Amino acid sequence: MKLGSEQGGPMGDRVKTYGATSAAVAVAAAVGGKAVDADSAWYRALAKPAWQPPGWTFGVVWTPLYASIAWASGRALLRSRGREQRALTASLGVNLALNAAWNVLFFRRRSTAAGVVGTVLLDVSNAELIRRTARADGAAGAALVPYAVWCLFATALNSDIAYRNRPARR
Repeated sequence: MKLGSEQGGPMGDRVKTYGATSAAVAVAAAVGGKAVDADSAWYRALAKPAWQPPGWTFGVVWTPLYASIAWASGRALLRSRGREQRALTASLGVNLALNAAWNVLFFRRRSTAAGVVGTVLLDVSNAELIRRTARADGAAGAALVPYAVWCLFATALNSDIAYRNRPARR
């Protein structure tokens, strides 16, 4: 018996699409993760709010969020065609680039202010990605809501850290 993936049929499309979205998400996670240095003297010296979650929380939260991005985007891409599919692919690519870029802006550049700009851009991108995803598949769009909510929380946290550590005014 031949599987659809061997024949290039619907099963092959699913494997290819989910494989591509999973790989794209994994690359974004790896690039972003490589930039993080939560043990650096710079990061440890930053004033942070009492409501910042412990460090281990971030890995626990991001793992299922990344899985939901791969699943939701794959599902929506399989249900879209033509221009809509190309726009959704571009929206996902921009979103994942912004996702990884925040870590570079905040940790590598050691800029809380650049981090705020990056996370606000990510929030806008999340809204666009959810809109396009939901247009193709409502369940897939809904699956991205926790990701967007977590990123909004990250924006608030990053903004608070930037405010607490702003340069002294004369």
